Amino acid sequence: MFVIVGWVVAIGCIFGVYIVHGGNMQVILKALPFETITILGGALGAFVATNQPKVLKATTKGLAACFKGSKYSKARAMELLALMFEILQKTRKEGLMSIEKDIEDPHSSALFQKFPVVGNDHHVTEFVCDYLRMMVSGNLNAHEIEALMDTELETHHHEAHAASAAIARLAGALPAFGIVAAVLGVVNTMGSVGQPPAVLGGMIGSALVGTFLGILLAYAFAEPLAALLEQKIDEDGKELQTIKTVLLASMQGYAPQIAIEFGRKVLYSTERPTFTELEQHVKKK
Repeated sequence: MFVIVGWVVAIGCIFGVYIVHGGNMQVILKALPFETITILGGALGAFVATNQPKVLKATTKGLAACFKGSKYSKARAMELLALMFEILQKTRKEGLMSIEKDIEDPHSSALFQKFPVVGNDHHVTEFVCDYLRMMVSGNLNAHEIEALMDTELETHHHEAHAASAAIARLAGALPAFGIVAAVLGVVNTMGSVGQPPAVLGGMIGSALVGTFLGILLAYAFAEPLAALLEQKIDEDGKELQTIKTVLLASMQGYAPQIAIEFGRKVLYSTERPTFTELEQHVKKK
């Protein structure tokens, strides 16, 4: 919703001021279809040629996510920490082997399904279960698991940011494709030398629309989407960092209540519950 509002404000201010200053919208509207096809067609072709299919797929998925609200909230954060508390509490009372069935099939586990918001999230359950499985095996110490977690999170970071980086590169290329469209318009104008000045002026104006359109698409549309997608990816990574912190705190001997407090501190302030809120939520669950 905010993306569309931002675009409406940008376009309204740009073209509104142009019209108020006596600008002729007919010149822009007449050239717009041809310049749009030239710029977007060239940019799309270059975008496909530049990126691997997996990046193209991730970009499509990421662009769709830009028009949806964030799934991360204080309520979700409390659900995640409550789930981690339940897991650690069970292992503390009954031993690590008691969660073996839960981590092998989390979608059928009463423990995970008690918290469906995060218990049915593929990325969350996979990350939690993978490292709990290693803890159950007992062959790795906290430092080794931490190093492995850091490696996985770094890989996740680079993979997830490939889509936002691709859109950012596209934003950087759009002004250049606008210049290409403008140059072609100038070439067309030069081939029409001898026409009346009014005709030549219209042709030059149409050519300049290409430069304008390339810059507008880059900085009012593509660049904001790249930045927004990057913010959403960082939100996603923060949840995995929270899980990492809780599990490592538990491996180092801290009680479940203290381990989830470590995780609470990792969250962004906008999603972080207070100590009292989290405590009451855990007791309620």
